Amino acid sequence: MDKVLFNYLFTGYSKTVLKVTLIFYCFGLILNLFEEIEFFKNLNSSIITPLSLTALYVPNIIIKLLPFIIFISSMWFLLNLRNSTDLLTMKVFGYSNFKIFFIVALISFFIGWIVLFAINPITSTMTRYYEQTKSKFSRDIDHLVSINKNGLWIKENVNGGYRVITADETRDKIIKNIVIFNLDKNSNLISQIYSKKTDITENKWNLQDVIINKIENGINVQTYIKEYPIVSKYNYDKITSLFKNFDTMSFVELILNYDDLLKKGYNKSYLDQNLNSMLSMPFFLFMMTSLASILTMNTLKKSNNFIFIIVGLIACVAIYYFKDLSLALGQTNRISLSLAVWIPVVTLGLFTSIGILQINEK
Repeated sequence: MDKVLFNYLFTGYSKTVLKVTLIFYCFGLILNLFEEIEFFKNLNSSIITPLSLTALYVPNIIIKLLPFIIFISSMWFLLNLRNSTDLLTMKVFGYSNFKIFFIVALISFFIGWIVLFAINPITSTMTRYYEQTKSKFSRDIDHLVSINKNGLWIKENVNGGYRVITADETRDKIIKNIVIFNLDKNSNLISQIYSKKTDITENKWNLQDVIINKIENGINVQTYIKEYPIVSKYNYDKITSLFKNFDTMSFVELILNYDDLLKKGYNKSYLDQNLNSMLSMPFFLFMMTSLASILTMNTLKKSNNFIFIIVGLIACVAIYYFKDLSLALGQTNRISLSLAVWIPVVTLGLFTSIGILQINEK
């Protein structure tokens, strides 16, 4: 009988999660499709392009909303269980409120790990393809920044042409072994600038130990300058902000390539934030199921589901803003970013542990 009841809970809850996920996916398709159509309306592309890009991008949004999807799914399943005779029947066969909660929460927990190791690599690849495809249609590509295995690369427009800046090494707010190519509008090389290092805290960069190569009357003229200032559109904060979005990087990639990413110049704090954010997701899903269980299993009486919907929405909004507040404290250096990720999970765990003990007594 235990196996039958477990299969009933597993199958019923899994179907509910799938239904809610599909509902969110459909809403995501509709909302994001308008944004993509607006982007492509003046470009020479068919309707297939925004449709396909939307289909690629929405799964990444679904993963971000997964805690709230699990919360709604848990409430929906447990309310249906309570409002029918099934909950009473399960109690007759020895299934307490705690045992029912624990099975459902454990399913949520394993869903989190399945998403991290099986689904997230796929969605990150889809997001990467989405961004690469959309960038081909972008008309604003005059200014580009990239960090890859060859270091930092920057392309930006200047008066009379543009310049390309490369640096082999990026450490905090210092970049080293800098090479700057100044080119005219026809992509003809005007000068090359070599520098050992510079501080990029501000938009004004003071290049140190500079060698400037210029072509004058067909002759290469080399000049050495101890310090040479240039003004760039990019500083440390702006460059860092461009690489805070780790949607194109999966949990597995982040773990395997962590040290390489640090060497490439990725900010350690934001790498740790993203790693801990992904790592905390299964535990967060467990806690969201706990909260749903507290709200729905405190009585066997049938009630109006509308009240629970309102309470659930208020709880989701409160948790969302609490997470946002915690991350804001981390981003303003009040606490570490890694700690900021775990504070909502730990707080929710402490709160729900008391409630779970109470519903077990009913």
